[in-house]
Order: sequence, then structure tokens, then C-alpha cells
Amino acid sequence: MAWDRVEGNWKQIKGKVKEQWGELTDDDLDVINGKREQLEGKIQERYGKAKDEAKREVDTWYDSQTW
Repeated sequence: MAWDRVEGNWKQIKGKVKEQWGELTDDDLDVINGKREQLEGKIQERYGKAKDEAKREVDTWYDSQTW
């Protein structure tokens, strides 16, 4: 599944994102709206992670999904 399909199915997928990163609020998820860069940025902000660490976490999460 390409990331653009994540964007297209964001309403269904954001529950999985919330399970993985529970500190993200519903407002955060609305702002992210399926955009990968926004997700990485919010993970950095909420969890105090470096940019490359947030990117790696998103990659790992994405690869582990059974779409």
C-alpha cells in the first residue's frame, strides 16, 4: 500500500495510528489528515523525538501493517 492510500483512507487508519501513538490527540489526527510529514512532526512534538527517529518509527509502523 502506497502512502497516498493511507491519506485516502485516513478516517479508517487513524485508529491504528492512535493505538501506536496514544499521546496524539484527536485534534492532532485531524491536523495530520493522513500526511506523513505531519504525522512525523506530531510524533516529534509529542514524544520529544529527533526527526530521523520519528521517521524510522513511522516506517516500522507502516511496514508492520497488514493492509
